[in-house]
Amino acid sequence: MSQFASDPADNIAIATIRALAADVVGKANSGHPGAPMGMAPVAHVLFTRFFNANPKNSKWFNRDRFVLSNGHACALQYILLHLLGYKLSLDDLKQFRQIDSLTPGHPEAGHTDGVEVTTGPLGQGFANGVGLAIAQAHLGATFNKDGFNLIDNYTYVFTGDGCLMEGVASEAASLAGHLQLGNLIAIYDDNHISIDGDTAVAFTEDVEKRFQAYGWQTLHVDNGDSDLEGIYNAIAEARKEKNKPTLVRLRTTIGFGSKQQGTHGVHGAPLKADDIQALKTKFGLPADQSFYIPKETYDIYHAVAARGAKLEAAWNNLLASYGQKYPTEYAELTRRIAGKLPDGWEKSLPVYKASDAAQASRKLSEIVLSAVVPVLPELIGGSADLTGSNLTRTKTMVDFQPENTGLGNYKGTYIRYGVREHGMGAIANGLHAYGGIIPFVATFMNFVSYAAGAVRLSALSKHQVIWVATHDSIGLGEDGPTHQPIETAVHLRAIPNLDFWRPADGNETSAAYHSALTRRHTPSILSLSRQNLPNLEGSTIERALKGGYVVHEVEGEALTIVSTGSEVSIALEAAQALNAEGVKTRVVSLPCWSIFDLQPAEYKLSVLRSGAPILAVEALSTLGWQKYSHEAFGLTGWGASGPYKKVYEKFGLTGPNIANVGKKVVDFYKKKSGEVVSPLLKAIDTIGGEHL
Repeated sequence: MSQFASDPADNIAIATIRALAADVVGKANSGHPGAPMGMAPVAHVLFTRFFNANPKNSKWFNRDRFVLSNGHACALQYILLHLLGYKLSLDDLKQFRQIDSLTPGHPEAGHTDGVEVTTGPLGQGFANGVGLAIAQAHLGATFNKDGFNLIDNYTYVFTGDGCLMEGVASEAASLAGHLQLGNLIAIYDDNHISIDGDTAVAFTEDVEKRFQAYGWQTLHVDNGDSDLEGIYNAIAEARKEKNKPTLVRLRTTIGFGSKQQGTHGVHGAPLKADDIQALKTKFGLPADQSFYIPKETYDIYHAVAARGAKLEAAWNNLLASYGQKYPTEYAELTRRIAGKLPDGWEKSLPVYKASDAAQASRKLSEIVLSAVVPVLPELIGGSADLTGSNLTRTKTMVDFQPENTGLGNYKGTYIRYGVREHGMGAIANGLHAYGGIIPFVATFMNFVSYAAGAVRLSALSKHQVIWVATHDSIGLGEDGPTHQPIETAVHLRAIPNLDFWRPADGNETSAAYHSALTRRHTPSILSLSRQNLPNLEGSTIERALKGGYVVHEVEGEALTIVSTGSEVSIALEAAQALNAEGVKTRVVSLPCWSIFDLQPAEYKLSVLRSGAPILAVEALSTLGWQKYSHEAFGLTGWGASGPYKKVYEKFGLTGPNIANVGKKVVDFYKKKSGEVVSPLLKAIDTIGGEHL
């Protein structure tokens, strides 16, 4: 890398960014001007000297990735995107934080051109950056050849004090150091300010020493306000290190140039009008003009964009040459970039008959993975230190590890996340954001709660992340209520654009994977049992893919029992007893509420029809079942420790008891008299639904 060469437009460009940050937040009368003003110099140096991207094609595959982990500073990112020529106009900057604008209050992937990942909840973006770096390392190792460095981009992360206080960033940073991700460069805005004031009140650790302990290279720039050469040299040095990620600690002054610079007063509130005018005068900009951008500023950024366009053109030529020399690899790479699954992949999904042996759905999941992993190389799996329980590492998988550890290599497709559920979920979001990868991650269902922040952002960002969540109820038995998820499913089912599957047998498990692998813009959670489940008479992959179906039909029923997962077989046992007593009972399996909701109203009303009461049965909290049933039987408190069959008996989740409960429901609605209408029929139509 050459020495730093100053440009006559550097200072005016940095001043422009600082003034625009004040104007953008000021016009909205909402936002965070301080960090954008403090980080303007490092942003300018990074994007004008190092960053490789083509604003005219924000999806160029080998572009450098930029993550603003301190997402509240998004005015900075929006300004840079505009200056570089992404699809973000000056009018868009003026609509900051307004309804339906392209400049929302925090960056949103898929909404604003050039934004890689959704950030704002602190620490998430940092972990996303680790996922982006893992993706580059893996795909580069898989597809690069001598003379064809097709995938060799860097991931740059801007991060702040708040991000580095969050546990999710610590989890991800620890793993990144172990994995020796030399393509990852994090720039830490060390401005000593958080919402509560000076970080001295709560955050006094030596961050550099912490990251050194993680296995990172650490560098620092003491004057991040104006030492452009120092900033340049730090980034250049970071790029030289190939076997460690780098943290650059950049000492900045929050709100630099403002009368309130260096205080928490400029963190999350607009500057006053007279302060903005004084700031512009100080920087040599017209004090009476808002959103003023000098030609010199546009020129230097347009030159960066032109350089990026040339880089992509050269890359496209390289890719074409690669295709001639390595046609098989070329076809595979371009397929994965396009997000297309191989033709006929679904034929590998296991199919079951009712006579097949009962197995735990976690084991059925392992059988699916063993079948599909060889035909879907884009599947990158991993577990939070529960591989032997989650059953997620198939025999053909190699660990993703630095080759010098002797534990695997970067071509490997199985990540040992360690006991880091939250970091795992956020890293998986980054893996998917990169492209060409479908990540699946695993832990016990109860511990998905540790990763709730990352799961929520998966759904908001439309990341196709698959969670293999085993030991999904009181059926895990002896570990007791600390490990038995009661409320977890309710929470996850409530998240928009998230498919929560709780399969009852082998065909439903295959269907869950089929859905998860084809729903490209929706994360899925597969809630899987520890205990064996019998294969159901009448279940098929096709029927289960509707999210709900009648597994046992009778006409003129007095009762319908609807259930999921391990309780469907209990419902069938109860129905058999009731039918023997002359109480006509049908049974519905509802493995995925959100998929069922997408079906035509006529189909849904044929499954959960009017005419008889509907009783829901599930070994979880009953909250939410009122949408699909008139009555619900499940857990109203915590579980218990003991052999799982004894635990089920303790809580009345047995065939004979559910039959008794069913009779009470039938008697109640007979005495109540009047027509029993499907719970799907409401004054406010909830059965239409729109495909997310």
